[in-house]
Amino acid sequence: MGYHTIVIGGGVAGMQCASELLRQGVAVTILEKESELGGKIRNWHKLFPTFTPAEEVLAELRSRLISSPNLAVRTGCEAAKIASDRVVLTSGEVLECDSVVVATGFTLFDAKVKEEYGYGIYDNVITSADLERMFNEGAVRLKSGVTPRRIAILHCVGSRDEKVCQRHCSKVCCVTGVKQAMELKRMFPGADIFNFYMDIRMFGPGYEEMYREAQVDYNVHFVRGRISEVSPTIDCRLQIKAEDTLTGRPLKMAVDMLVLLVGMKSNALNENLVAECGLKAQPSGFMQPRDSFLHNVESNREGIFYAGAVTAPKNVGESMNEGTAAARAVVEWLAKR
Repeated sequence: MGYHTIVIGGGVAGMQCASELLRQGVAVTILEKESELGGKIRNWHKLFPTFTPAEEVLAELRSRLISSPNLAVRTGCEAAKIASDRVVLTSGEVLECDSVVVATGFTLFDAKVKEEYGYGIYDNVITSADLERMFNEGAVRLKSGVTPRRIAILHCVGSRDEKVCQRHCSKVCCVTGVKQAMELKRMFPGADIFNFYMDIRMFGPGYEEMYREAQVDYNVHFVRGRISEVSPTIDCRLQIKAEDTLTGRPLKMAVDMLVLLVGMKSNALNENLVAECGLKAQPSGFMQPRDSFLHNVESNREGIFYAGAVTAPKNVGESMNEGTAAARAVVEWLAKR
């Protein structure tokens, strides 16, 4: 075909998109700001709802790319400005191309913004991302080195929260909380695990069944109510205050560990894409596709496409599917030029 596409972002959406483009005969350059491909899934342990090891998915994606002579990978570089025929890097270097796919994903919400939960202040207050790292290291322990016996998991930290200008739902936090609770129970069968939630949103195939399994088979406790305050106790535990909104009663509990399920927020790069490149963003800050149905992987500018969580919170499977859809849209557009 003789065309060249630049894919900005080397996470699962970008890798899948590149793989499909290469299969269609399009040369690809992947731009990745980190030191290696994989995106945030590199730090994940197992994927819901099947508990498939994240490394298995990454290994398969890498294997599809590694042998292609038409692929170039540039790590440690970021895009500053894009058009359908070029990408300008932050270094000032200009890369020419025939089309661009933006697959830059999302940024995890900074839990330190919610000071009332004590992240970065109190020992044993961690995020869901921190917990995944512990799972990968094979050691979930308190700061003292001992095993936690009572763990609270708090949903919607940085999601559906007008106080921090994050009004959108991050979509995967609920199921992540269920998955992590089940993994914790597998590691510590005798531990008490409490999930504090606003609403349980189990939208995907197998998710509702997983939620039921967590309750029936794993005895995970679900409390409808948001934690309002966290403070340390004299015996180095954490006291949490909340309200059980189903019963209307206040609740006070001491736990060994608090896990904050941090939501997805839009990348800072998105603001630059709007200001400098003429692209459109949604009120949430995520990029706005041409429409939500027939052209959901296309931007408002010809030759620039989207894939994955750059347009909205998505799970791994949805991001990969969009990578494939974006590649096919690129091929169709190039053929019509």
